[in-house]
Amino acid sequence: MVDDGVCYKSSSGPDHDFCLDQDIGPTLNFKPRGGLARALYEKQQTDHFLSQFDKSQWYHCDLSKIPLDLSSKFIELGPDDETIKFLQQSEEKSDWILTQIWHSVVKAFLGWFMTQTSINGWLQRGSMFVLSLQQFLKLLRVEPSWHKESLLDLGAGDGEVTTHLSSLFDKTYVTEVSTTMRTLLQNRGYFLLDIDTWHKTHKFDVISCLNLIDRCDTPNQLLAQIKTSLKPDGLVLLAVVLPFSAYVEAGSRDHKPKELLPIVGTCFEEQVKSVVDDVLTPAGYEVVSWTRVPYLCEGDLQQSYYWLDDVVFVLKVAN
Repeated sequence: MVDDGVCYKSSSGPDHDFCLDQDIGPTLNFKPRGGLARALYEKQQTDHFLSQFDKSQWYHCDLSKIPLDLSSKFIELGPDDETIKFLQQSEEKSDWILTQIWHSVVKAFLGWFMTQTSINGWLQRGSMFVLSLQQFLKLLRVEPSWHKESLLDLGAGDGEVTTHLSSLFDKTYVTEVSTTMRTLLQNRGYFLLDIDTWHKTHKFDVISCLNLIDRCDTPNQLLAQIKTSLKPDGLVLLAVVLPFSAYVEAGSRDHKPKELLPIVGTCFEEQVKSVVDDVLTPAGYEVVSWTRVPYLCEGDLQQSYYWLDDVVFVLKVAN
């Protein structure tokens, strides 16, 4: 994300800051009267910019800043049909004015005693998008007929991201801290595992850990538990928001994790290298492939959707 980006608090998930990456450019001097009218007018201006924005920029990475052994494993993706569908649905939902006003009122009230994740689960709003099915297959470099027995999605939220992957597996297991989100996951038919014992009961073909290591208290411990829970040829799908910013939503008074990952760098590419060199390699993982994607979130009365920069790795246990 560029430094002059306009940032908003996350409207779903573990309290990430979702941002508008660029200045939307000059606007007219017209100033509607009334707070709601002004908000709708500003949203119209922002959404016009989003409709013209070159979305291929979300997926670009300057490989000249990445060592050859890592840059050779980069797979460039693009906005496919599933991505566009998510954006269109987000635009439609953000135009439900009365619903958006209701959500704002409820969030302001429930925010005194519930986490944002639980509020969004209760309202069934703020769904996320990371990878489509076709993007996942391309990242794995496998055919559409590829199929495995078991997927575990850690911190699955409302299960929307999980649904894009679950059709490739016989069984889909999930974990989630939020009580309201756990109810949604069970209603989807997923096998819900306990957040404290999931790594003691099963072995999995694929474990997805999407935008979680920057939001959990002990990320190094989590990476170790994932490694011991894989089948011998198992894979890890790991997504990390960059620039890296650790934040624990619940259980920590100052919202700082007990284990702070040593991720450094002044740009996206430098931080990708640091994630690999300073976190994944010491934890015993080897990068199979990686990419850059937008971490998308449904919008609100301000704009139709938000995004952050995500690096997504496919990992295996190092020999």
